[in-house]
Amino acid sequence: MDTAHRSFPILVALFVLLFGVTSSQPYEEFLQCLEFHDSNITSIVYTRANSSFSSLLESSIRNPRFDTSATPKPLLIFTPRQISHIQSAIRCSRAHRIQIRVRSGGHDYEGLSYSTISPSLTLDLISFRNISIDLAQQTAWIQPAVTTGELYYRIAEKSSTLAFPSGICPTVGLGGQISGGGWGTLLRKYGLAADNVLDTRVIDAEGRILDRASMGEDMFWAIRGGGGNTFGIVIAWKIKLVPVPASVTACTVTRTLEQNATEIVHRWQYVVDKLSNDVFFMVVLNRVVNPIQANATTIQASFNSLYLGSIEGLILMMEAKFPDLGLRRENCVEMSWAKSILYFAGFPLNSPLESLLDRTISATGSAKFKGKSDYVKEPIPISGFEGIWEKLKEVGVQTGGLILASYGGKMSEIPESSIPFPHRAGNIYQVEEVAFWVEDGVEAADGYLNWLRGLYEYMTPYVSKNPREAYANYRDLDIGRNGGGGEGDYRRARSWGSSYYKNNFDRLVRVKTAVDPANFFRNEQSIPPLSSWR
Repeated sequence: MDTAHRSFPILVALFVLLFGVTSSQPYEEFLQCLEFHDSNITSIVYTRANSSFSSLLESSIRNPRFDTSATPKPLLIFTPRQISHIQSAIRCSRAHRIQIRVRSGGHDYEGLSYSTISPSLTLDLISFRNISIDLAQQTAWIQPAVTTGELYYRIAEKSSTLAFPSGICPTVGLGGQISGGGWGTLLRKYGLAADNVLDTRVIDAEGRILDRASMGEDMFWAIRGGGGNTFGIVIAWKIKLVPVPASVTACTVTRTLEQNATEIVHRWQYVVDKLSNDVFFMVVLNRVVNPIQANATTIQASFNSLYLGSIEGLILMMEAKFPDLGLRRENCVEMSWAKSILYFAGFPLNSPLESLLDRTISATGSAKFKGKSDYVKEPIPISGFEGIWEKLKEVGVQTGGLILASYGGKMSEIPESSIPFPHRAGNIYQVEEVAFWVEDGVEAADGYLNWLRGLYEYMTPYVSKNPREAYANYRDLDIGRNGGGGEGDYRRARSWGSSYYKNNFDRLVRVKTAVDPANFFRNEQSIPPLSSWR
């Protein structure tokens, strides 16, 4: 190709920037702008006409509910390979009014990282997966597309006595998880993932690279739990690693209604937040095939626990504090902390640790799902649980349920305003209400969604009030949303913002107003600037 021909796209892009010429496609000017900044960059931009567009889009969709022909698609997918590519994308998106949605792992509960009705670009950070561990300082720098599983595996390669207090689903991207808080089996010992962030690198709406010192403490506070795609694009987190024993204990005890499950779950509430910080409990409640009665179903409570110690130590503690559970040695297995992640994620006991590196595994398989969240501050009475059992009987076996995660411990020691995540002292446990289904079609989806909303309504008397609290990473558009393209409105945003952030919401709004007053980074539940109210 001769020199004049090679320079033509650059001249066109410059002409567009200077004179605002419109093109036949809404993204052509954007592509020309990108090429103006880097002549090779368009090879990593995929339009809907590209043969790889669909497979690339679907590669990180973790909820098949949003993998349908009816789901709104982005105009473009951009897979940057270096930081300057992200900076160019921000500048060109601002210039040509294309909204950016950022995807690190694809686990957004409402699919907002890759689905919007507005002209949008999905910025897929799949290439940003570096991990650098400093054993001497017990810290690590991680990029946003690193999954929890990849991080845990790399830590385990270097040390059997270090860990990081993040989630139990090994395919979740840490860029998004830390942005919303990030809880796992170590939360009662060390708090959330976001509680253990020391520094960060963020690209702001002007394309500048900021660290903790240059962004200031307000913005550093906001990005650790204030939600992703709101204040900038995180390109790295510096995290604090935490000590764990070389061997930990994981246990599972299942009880059905016929085995006194109602009374045991009821009693669990009075004990779980007062146990040693070394113990974590998660209880899964769902409808199952009755193991002792043919052609019948029942309700099962599965008590899953992690103890930072030996089997004997946990059994002694349970005999003293929670004998109702009837924990026995055969219910428990000792393993490394990294292996316990596979245990809690539902992998077979003999699964190799390398399973943590598989980014393609879905926690729900091919099932579509919707989740909601609550916080319980006073024990639910037995009659309340009996009503929950009736709700679970309205859906099929293992198609709906509740997941109860124990609080207390370190979570009660950290002030509500320490980071934007406010759900601390006073909570006995967190609840996730979930529905799963494999059937296709709107009618089937509506049936399960309506059931879940009915369960959520039933829970109202038993959970937090004024506001009814919710966990930002279990995004739920039912509790409120911004405008269709994420256009902010302070008054409208308070409906969901107070649930996720309580009194921290107004401080988040002030930070947003200071660092992104034009609301460039936005989605249906991003923090709005005050300018949107005026």
